[in-house]
Amino acid sequence: MKLKVLAERRMAQFPEAPVIVAIGGCVRDLMSYSERFPKPGETLIGTNFVKGYGGKAANQCIMASRLGTSTAMIGKVGDDDFGHQSKENFKQNNVNAEYVGITKDAATSVAQITVVKDGQNSIVYIPGANDCLTVEDIRSAENDLIKKVKLMILTYESISEVILEALKIAKQHGVRTLVNAAPVNPGVSEEIYPLCDVLCVNEVEAEVETGLCVESIEQAKSATQMLLKRGCFSVILTLGPRGAVFASEEQPQAIYIPAKQVTAVDTTGAGDAFLGALAYFMTQHSSLTMKECIERSCEVAAISVQNLGTQKSFPWRKDIPAELFS
Repeated sequence: MKLKVLAERRMAQFPEAPVIVAIGGCVRDLMSYSERFPKPGETLIGTNFVKGYGGKAANQCIMASRLGTSTAMIGKVGDDDFGHQSKENFKQNNVNAEYVGITKDAATSVAQITVVKDGQNSIVYIPGANDCLTVEDIRSAENDLIKKVKLMILTYESISEVILEALKIAKQHGVRTLVNAAPVNPGVSEEIYPLCDVLCVNEVEAEVETGLCVESIEQAKSATQMLLKRGCFSVILTLGPRGAVFASEEQPQAIYIPAKQVTAVDTTGAGDAFLGALAYFMTQHSSLTMKECIERSCEVAAISVQNLGTQKSFPWRKDIPAELFS
């Protein structure tokens, strides 16, 4: 199914033009909670089961929307209950999902998530319909959507050709890009680096991208330097509860930005909460430095890990201290 729709139809439902567009995964989360992770071959009795909505790009898009900016999503879901429920979920979160297509060629993507007592998680991700997003789908959204936004969020949930085409279109129209190199996808071409305004990776992703072990803050700084040399304009390396490291062409000396310490009950989606908040602050608070944007985004992520679930844990603007928006 083509994603092109009549502009009048979109404007009727979403009178405010999107400021941010996200491209990537729309996923149904199946979350099991247990005291610990099972050993190979072991069956554990869990404590709870919850269905939720996820996908890195979808999560980041919805987090930005909840903070108060207009957003749109480009992706694919299956012609099944999970897919139709995902479309409705975007609507409930004030996200323009007209460019989320429905395909009969694959089932809606699913993530099987196990969360243990200390809040840590492990995830098995089945791409499904996410792999059906095509270059033509991206091109069909160029004139009515992509070239009109301030920021494009991209994740590695799509195939390499789709990611590269989206970045080229954004570059052509002067749209800033925030690229999250997750999940790990060795098929993504290094051609993307010079097209990235901001590349964000965590410790595991940074090690895959650079070959450098990232366990300490100093090692994280070294990894950001290597990614800068590959052509990225700026790099953020997130370190979970420790915060993040940031460097850019304008500020090549990497800096460490600590995060506030909280007691986590579920870390699922914390990185997406951070990136969605970052997209919001980058577009809505242009007077802030990137360091300040990162600090405030870390605070939003810290709020999310104190609640269960993925999108369910994401705070709305009313739930966040007002000083973050001043």
